[in-house]
Amino acid sequence: MLFRDNIGDTKSEDRYNLTTVAEKYVSAGQHDSSALFFHCLAITHSIRYREENIGGLRFDWPHIPLPNSRKTLIASAELGREIAALLDTETPVNGVTTGSICAELKAIGMPSKVGGGGLQADEFKVTAGWGILGKEDATMPGRGKAEVRALLETDGDSGFHDALRRAQRERNQRDVVEAPWQTVDVYLNDVAYWKNIPLPVWEFTMGGYQVIKKWVSYREHRVLGRALKPEELTEVQNMARRIAALILLQPKLDANYAAVIADVYPFPHAAT
Repeated sequence: MLFRDNIGDTKSEDRYNLTTVAEKYVSAGQHDSSALFFHCLAITHSIRYREENIGGLRFDWPHIPLPNSRKTLIASAELGREIAALLDTETPVNGVTTGSICAELKAIGMPSKVGGGGLQADEFKVTAGWGILGKEDATMPGRGKAEVRALLETDGDSGFHDALRRAQRERNQRDVVEAPWQTVDVYLNDVAYWKNIPLPVWEFTMGGYQVIKKWVSYREHRVLGRALKPEELTEVQNMARRIAALILLQPKLDANYAAVIADVYPFPHAAT
């Protein structure tokens, strides 16, 4: 949707690659073109939208409903911007990766040591078998070591699972998990691990891959050739918090989708 004119030219400008009809929609409502992009991001991250449009998504030809109301579009775009920030690991997100971390995310993915105590730099090597060098040095996923267990009071969970239960109920899900909640301890080696990564966060996929598992597989010591840096150790925690925040956004995303289709823009069939 976005491209740049005269790449390499200091006078290049970013432009949105919109159809004529889409441009008319933007201009008629006096919308910012970027709002349309972020609206699409919000809609496609709604579970309800995905369930109702699975055919179009499978064939890579999804239809995105456009709101007839400027107010609805702006609200939807704001949700899209929130998603974009969570997905962009280079963008700090207040309450998630920086500032005062919100209670629902605070206890997630804490770098920890077996038996307690602080981790030392020589304990940052990833040697649990997450990644294997294959043919022509291609990194192949390994089994690794991840222990799925029941959530304990000693985990210091500050509310993610309660918030997830509320989110499931808001979506009227039939498979609301009452108890016990499960969480995962993900090991770097025999000593160090990331404690309390909620199971839905650990199983979260993009492009068919478990996000956190994929990241760790490329940091296996035999692949990376060195131990993790302290900021890389923290990156997994931040990644888990970002994913958790995305999961907790689902009620808002579904409500946003419902608001859009309740008053949808009558998009012309004959687009030019």
